[in-house]
Amino acid sequence: MTFEFLVTAFVTLFVVIDPVGTTPIFVALTGGMTQARRRAIALRACLVGFLILVAFGLFGEAVLGFIGISMPAFRIAGGLLLFLTALEMLFGRRTQRRQSQAESAEEDHSDDPSVFPLAIPLLAGPGSIASLILLTDQGGGGWLTLSGLIMVIGIIYVICYALFLAAGTIERGLGETGILVVTRLLGMLLAALSVQFVLDGLSNAGLGP
Repeated sequence: MTFEFLVTAFVTLFVVIDPVGTTPIFVALTGGMTQARRRAIALRACLVGFLILVAFGLFGEAVLGFIGISMPAFRIAGGLLLFLTALEMLFGRRTQRRQSQAESAEEDHSDDPSVFPLAIPLLAGPGSIASLILLTDQGGGGWLTLSGLIMVIGIIYVICYALFLAAGTIERGLGETGILVVTRLLGMLLAALSVQFVLDGLSNAGLGP
């Protein structure tokens, strides 16, 4: 595990988890609540998302091996999944889909949106789970890699929690246009990373250079 790997892991997971894009949805879901209740919901959502990703980081590869999926195959599939996510971010569809999920959940779980839809699937969805398993394999596995990834995940969720607490101020500062620009920039970065995952999977399967 190198510093470059930790930087790659941070960028990949930060883009997929997308705290900046999730912040406006947090504002919408917690509208009219007191600051104390908002803080409690933000903390619960980040803790649940963190625990879900840590669980998949520890046991995800073992589950894949149990059901007979090779890591090259998962790398290619995960890369394609992340590429679709990047396309959604570039064309603004991901924000619309997340808002739709949030609105549906608000109708059914208006009292506490921390677990659904904030933790699942917004903060810990298929994209972040796939990314974490791929990064675990890329780092060579082992406790050193896992501890580094857990540290990275923890830092991202601390940032996410801070953004949630300052959600109103950030939303007013960036505005709708600013959030769209940031989302599209992150989408471009994720598209490049997802293509790299596919190339690595093809190479490990003996189908590439």
